Amino acid sequence: MAQQLKNIVLQVIRLPRRILGSSVELEPLEAIPADVLTPREALIEQTARIIRRALWVHWFITLGLLLAGAMAGIAGQPQLMELAHQLFLGAFVGPDDVALALIITLMLIDMAALLILLVGVRGQEFWVIGAAPILAVLNLGALVLLGFTPGLLTFAFSIWVLVFALRDWRAFRLNPVMMKELRGRMRGARAFVVMGVYLGLMSLFTVLVYAAYPNITRYSGPVLATGELGRVLFNTVIGIEMVLIMFIVPAFTSGAITGERERKTYDLLRTTLLPEPSFIVGKLESALSYVLLLLLAAIPIQSIAFLFGGVGESELIIASIILGVTAFVLGALGLFLSSTTERTLTANVRAYLVALFVTFVLPALLVYFIGVYQDALTGFAGITASTSYSPVVETLLIYLGLFIASVNPISAWVFSQMMLVDHQSALITTVTLASNGTQVPVVAPWVLYGIIYTILAAVLLIWAMRRMRRMRLD
Repeated sequence: MAQQLKNIVLQVIRLPRRILGSSVELEPLEAIPADVLTPREALIEQTARIIRRALWVHWFITLGLLLAGAMAGIAGQPQLMELAHQLFLGAFVGPDDVALALIITLMLIDMAALLILLVGVRGQEFWVIGAAPILAVLNLGALVLLGFTPGLLTFAFSIWVLVFALRDWRAFRLNPVMMKELRGRMRGARAFVVMGVYLGLMSLFTVLVYAAYPNITRYSGPVLATGELGRVLFNTVIGIEMVLIMFIVPAFTSGAITGERERKTYDLLRTTLLPEPSFIVGKLESALSYVLLLLLAAIPIQSIAFLFGGVGESELIIASIILGVTAFVLGALGLFLSSTTERTLTANVRAYLVALFVTFVLPALLVYFIGVYQDALTGFAGITASTSYSPVVETLLIYLGLFIASVNPISAWVFSQMMLVDHQSALITTVTLASNGTQVPVVAPWVLYGIIYTILAAVLLIWAMRRMRRMRLD
């Protein structure tokens, strides 16, 4: 029995390697020999080390808060939530459980921002000089407005990073790879053909959806019909954008490194003074810049929904964030797979398989937990009506369903819109347990989606940077 359990654990551990490729080596994020670093690289490494320390501090605080929330709910010790409320979010007026959920969310947002800052420092990006003080100011504002005392840590670490970066501010510059890629892409016809097809497909589907509603006012009245039509048109455009991004972004990034190998230019590239992190970040920035252009070009089509009503500015902002984060993580995934495989086709196929699995297969496999979360959000006892749960089990199922809904872009958008319409809240709300009528806080899925995939994308980029550097040192 013990041997069978050991084999199962080993199979689970090896599963990511089987999916991503047998050549994947997830090296640690430390231990670059100091004797192979130039003075500038040593300064960059020191700056990155500061951010890593900040990440560890934030992680331990967040873990402690999660344990406090679990003990308060399971062991019946609400004083832990009250203590966390008073210590970490003293100026917030609201229930203790909502305050704890807000504290954890803010901590995770800070961790995601620090990871992005770490990627920028590694890549010696010019925007690091501006991002560090902006992060410090935002946390200072959270401290003043909400009493968010952990923001002092982020503020201090951000200023520390800025001081180190300014020691050699010329090291942080406009990425040359990004400029070269953008100039090459926009000078050719391919970029404009892709944009034309992209806008043409969205326009076509928008017209088809509009044509499918000629007699809707006959059943529900003109006011409701136009509002519903506006929401359907908006969701149609967002869905098409999501599908197109899933196919466009990996195609741009999966061949970033493997393409250099196939063209026999990778060894030549390694002889230049261009740092490996700058190459990785430059490839990502060039792809995301073009995707951002596509998203901006689609705004006039999205705005058609505002003519019919049913859609507000909040939905436009949330949808844009979900689309942007999706493009970011798919670009990072493509670069990571490109650094671990030998052929562009293999990297492309693996990137598409992972994207399709997360988008379509995973929600289908775990639809039960999503249904429990949907029942709690809508107040309709569907799945929970046929099964009696204890309050603890029901709460765990709701949070598990929230997490599963938050790792899928489509469900994150659908449930975020549902929460905005039903609860009039875009960030955090409370749902009522069917077991005993207690209210528990839930964060909007789009917030968790942004946090989860921003952290994942940053980690994938750092692993890709490490792999390229290891190849140079070997």
